[in-house]
Amino acid sequence: MGLLERCQELFKTSNLYEVLGITKEAAEAEIRRSYYKVSLKVHPDRAPEDPLATEKFQVLGKLYAVLSDKEQRAVYDEQGVVDEESDVLSQDRCWEDYWRLLFPKITVQDILEFEKKYKGSDEERQDVIQLYVQHQGDMDTITASALCCSQEDEPRLCSIIQAAIDSGEVTAFPAFTRESEKKKRARRKRADRERQEAEEMQKEMGLGDQDDSLVMMLKQRQASREQNFNSFLSDLEAKYSKKDGKSQRGRRGKK
Repeated sequence: MGLLERCQELFKTSNLYEVLGITKEAAEAEIRRSYYKVSLKVHPDRAPEDPLATEKFQVLGKLYAVLSDKEQRAVYDEQGVVDEESDVLSQDRCWEDYWRLLFPKITVQDILEFEKKYKGSDEERQDVIQLYVQHQGDMDTITASALCCSQEDEPRLCSIIQAAIDSGEVTAFPAFTRESEKKKRARRKRADRERQEAEEMQKEMGLGDQDDSLVMMLKQRQASREQNFNSFLSDLEAKYSKKDGKSQRGRRGKK
């Protein structure tokens, strides 16, 4: 059974882009990030209750191998078919190793270094503006979804958004411009509570100061916001390993 047929069987669509939840116009970085997020959901270690998890994970690996190869993607985009005999799909490959090569495990130090470079960067600004538009100014969701964000960062994020509104870059959503003080206080109280829980967790686990930032990230996105944390980590890891992934793909292409 070919790749498209397997996608239809396992994901209810034979459209490779639809499997990843993206469009045909998606850039390479978006394809990579979407592949990472979807593959996390079906990774055998993360979905032990799904008997088809391993098959889904392997099919996703093949799907990404096609879309990340310029020639294979061009053929698929133009003809709607996949060359099953190509080196991309025919070679005997361990898709778990392939996945880990693309997304090497990040450490606490990696996260801290990324956070230092990310905060205040143009990349952060673009991400914040995108979240603002996506969630129509709802600061509860924006702060919960923003990378490397804590309560202390909220004034800075608001300044980024307000500057974009003043310049006419984005619409002034009432949820942002007319947010009540009651809602702001509730968000601050929630952040304070999560900070206290993180400090208690830090003591229980015997973590040092260097690990505190990671613990805060974990706690800030626990419970009802656990899904947001998974998205946070997915985005962060995809962003962090993007440069390495490009060089690795280049080397593989020469095989």
